[in-house]
Amino acid sequence: MNAHESDHAAPPPSKSQRKRESSALQDLGLALVKLPEDRVRNLDLPDALRSAVLEAQRIRSHGALRRQMQFIGKLMRDVDAGPIVRQLSEMRTASDRSKAAFHALEHWRDRLLADDQALTEWLARHPGGDAQQLRQLIRNARKEAAEGKPRRSSRALFRLLSQADGGSGEEDAASGHSPHPGSAA
Repeated sequence: MNAHESDHAAPPPSKSQRKRESSALQDLGLALVKLPEDRVRNLDLPDALRSAVLEAQRIRSHGALRRQMQFIGKLMRDVDAGPIVRQLSEMRTASDRSKAAFHALEHWRDRLLADDQALTEWLARHPGGDAQQLRQLIRNARKEAAEGKPRRSSRALFRLLSQADGGSGEEDAASGHSPHPGSAA
């Protein structure tokens, strides 16, 4: 019966497979070390791993950092990496959405400064927008650009667009809608 059971047991992983897994865990540890300290503190990590990662962030000596990374790799072998990978993935996804929304608003600002028709489109998409304030900021931003002055009004226009957008830029970016009609997402 013992021989029969061993026939159905999965063979142990090869040395190459163990090395690949170890390397993946070390890469995950490196990704944790590269995160800002506040994000590391917010992750759901075992205390020993969290303190090892925070310590690695403080180390400046190459040799000491290498040893600390090996220690983090050792700790990672005893931890289920799946939840950590998911948390890092969620952080990246949120960051990507935020960047896409930011770029969409930049495109709108640039369109508003270049084309008068863009204001009509913006107001159609954001009916609560203050048309008079938008026109004034657009006019002032164009004047500042023509005179080579600091782009104070352009930044103020961006802030106003961001407030008026109220997060819909993130939805546009996530859904693949481009802020420019007729352009590819």
